[in-house]
Amino acid sequence: MDTSELRAQLSELHPLSFGWARNCCRGDADSAADVLQSAYEKILSGRAVFREKSTFKTWLFGVILNSAREDRRRKILGRIGIFRYQSQKPTALSDPGTDLEAAESNARIRRLVADLSRRQQEILHLVFYQDLTIEEAAGVMGVTIGSARTHYHRAKKNLRKKLEADTENE
Repeated sequence: MDTSELRAQLSELHPLSFGWARNCCRGDADSAADVLQSAYEKILSGRAVFREKSTFKTWLFGVILNSAREDRRRKILGRIGIFRYQSQKPTALSDPGTDLEAAESNARIRRLVADLSRRQQEILHLVFYQDLTIEEAAGVMGVTIGSARTHYHRAKKNLRKKLEADTENE
């Protein structure tokens, strides 16, 4: 794939890519932008090469996930003094176009999903927000299909339990 084709694919998938990067950065839009820039730089410089073993979208999301993990490692190491890296504060998630009830419901779901394991959060985001199949999500996450299915089913089961418990507490 030549550079112009790469740029066209990246441009087409940019909104979805930013959503995935933001998920990988736990909602921090500034970190997501940095991670996405890093991923694009790897791709356009040839350090990350699409070998057509999966769909372009699956491969791209894998590059973004790896870039987010590298970014997280740098930040952790920076906090303990190995690197001097200034952490950015997460930005507030706001959605002024929704009414109060929808905003409260969304906040409740986000809070309950945040209590799931990181892998369970990733699989739910990839399947429900990025419209990937479980098989494609497995490729992005770098796990086997069986492992991805297990994370997916456990995530749904755990989220269902948390929703029921949260509803009872209201």
